[in-house]
Amino acid sequence: MIREVKFPRWLANVVVVQKKNGKWRVCVDYTDLNKSCPKDPFPLPHIDSMVDATAGHEMLTFMDAFSGFQQIQMEPSDQEDTTFMTPTGIYCYTAMPFGLKNAGATYQRLVNMMFKDKLGETMEVYIDDMVVKSKKAEDHLRDIKGAFDILDQYNMKLNPAKCHFGVGAGKFLGYMVTKRGIEASPEQIKAILDIKSPSNMKDVQRLTGRVAALNRFISRSSKKCKEFYDILKKNKKFEWGEKHEAALQDLKQYLSTAPLLMKPEDGEPLSLYLAVSGNAVSAVLVKDHEENIQGI
Repeated sequence: MIREVKFPRWLANVVVVQKKNGKWRVCVDYTDLNKSCPKDPFPLPHIDSMVDATAGHEMLTFMDAFSGFQQIQMEPSDQEDTTFMTPTGIYCYTAMPFGLKNAGATYQRLVNMMFKDKLGETMEVYIDDMVVKSKKAEDHLRDIKGAFDILDQYNMKLNPAKCHFGVGAGKFLGYMVTKRGIEASPEQIKAILDIKSPSNMKDVQRLTGRVAALNRFISRSSKKCKEFYDILKKNKKFEWGEKHEAALQDLKQYLSTAPLLMKPEDGEPLSLYLAVSGNAVSAVLVKDHEENIQGI
């Protein structure tokens, strides 16, 4: 994946970043190179739409490419632009490294081309995260075979440690997807349930960041979290009082039984309900059942 270089035009430093699993990833700091590169406008898929399209299937298979970016070869004329220094010499990448400005867009363009006949039908792909989905469990083996035929054709390798085959539920792009619908990630809920009362502005920003990750699961979130966002207004002094603490405890209580977002069936009647307060407007689609209406 690398080769030695002499007299490079660009030179970057190596940095080591700890991953979520505790292991370390060796990266290169391409800050200066990225500033000089034009932005690739190729769009990434909308995460909420992909998650919605995955829920409601009987059988799922989650796949992850092994060092996905580095399975793409660099254009020979661009290889030396990725040059980095080490104690034993100067090298550049012959495969696309992690950290380049347009690496994500390049990879998404590739997988869109590879799975163009499967996307939206039996597969969803977000960069190197892939899911094979089947409405009926008996069709799943056929759907997996179709995906593997394409992977073989393009010689793309998977990471078996991160693949889960033939399961009824799993995590996809930060959400738990099941046949019943979409559930919030338990880790994201726990992050709010375990958070301590803020003592400064940075703590409030940390709280609102965690709330934003669960926003679609919180009914009338703007109203529930108004007190937190008010603190962050410009030129406002930090002050955490009883009303802020009550709002935080109410939010924790609400998230202790987070709702399930269900995918509607074709032809199923739905109703739109609007909630309006002095500071916010929110809306929700619900099934036309009396118990659902009473729970809003």
